[in-house]
Amino acid sequence: MKIAVFSSKSYDRQSLERYNVSFGHELTFFEPRLSSNTLALARGFPGVCIFVNDACTAAVIDELAQYGTRIIATRSAGYNQIDLAAAKQHGILVVRVPAYSPNAVSEFTLALILTLGRKIHKAYNRSREFNFEIAGLEGFELRDKTVGVFGTGKIGQMVIKNLSGFGCRILAYDKFPNDEVKRYATYVDGPTFARESDIITLHCPLTPETHHILNQETLPYLKDGVFIVNTSRGALLDTRKVITFLKNGKIGMLAIDVYEEEADYFYQDLSDKIPTNDELARLLTFPNVLVTSHMAFLTDHALRNIAETTLGNFAEFERTGQCANQVG
Repeated sequence: MKIAVFSSKSYDRQSLERYNVSFGHELTFFEPRLSSNTLALARGFPGVCIFVNDACTAAVIDELAQYGTRIIATRSAGYNQIDLAAAKQHGILVVRVPAYSPNAVSEFTLALILTLGRKIHKAYNRSREFNFEIAGLEGFELRDKTVGVFGTGKIGQMVIKNLSGFGCRILAYDKFPNDEVKRYATYVDGPTFARESDIITLHCPLTPETHHILNQETLPYLKDGVFIVNTSRGALLDTRKVITFLKNGKIGMLAIDVYEEEADYFYQDLSDKIPTNDELARLLTFPNVLVTSHMAFLTDHALRNIAETTLGNFAEFERTGQCANQVG
């Protein structure tokens, strides 16, 4: 199949080209993300391949349909960047990678907790300036904490299993409890989860129900000094309100690998630019905040799974007109 690959970085090209040897698709790589300004690049491609920050809006899909697009494949588990109703209206199939590597995200989540909780990033910056003073670098031990895992799908389950080795108390919240999770964690109701969790890590999809789930109304119910971790989707947090609660000390620490307006910033080198997003710039000034650039997925194992599953999705669609990994 002839496929236009948007938001393609060097690692995308390398992995997709490597595993395409077994599939034989005709891949054309475009570094810009898909948007109303770049969608003309997809003209004549029956397959379009995108990533998390591509803007696959109804207007974009309307144009893609006119260009002959028949399938849109996202190289991610989440698909909130795609207007599914518009795709269905035009008979365009939407497919995803349901589980590229839950362990990659889980390990990164723990890395964020340990890095910020033990101030490893501060120690690293000090030592690079030949400052080996350890005053101000006091951290905490995970075994003394209660960690709340919000969402116990594949990634949440792996986070819980990995956390269990640290000896901490683990609480879980999900509308659909999982028996495997119960071996390591205790499911509790929302108020108990909020009241007793020292650390809260989010592992749920972005839906209308979960959009800004931590906001002006819900944040006050959390434990004073709570440590919030988000490696799922940026818009789970109301950033402006989070900043307010960071300033008053209600939130003690914040580690985020995602940001609700990240599409204009992440995956780009903007080091020589004046920051224009006031909330992101403000977050980067807090000593108790750690921001990374939506890279929790980025391991060799995950890239292989993403490439093989994505290319397989296109191949299955070519053969049958359907796909096991379709959504909507």
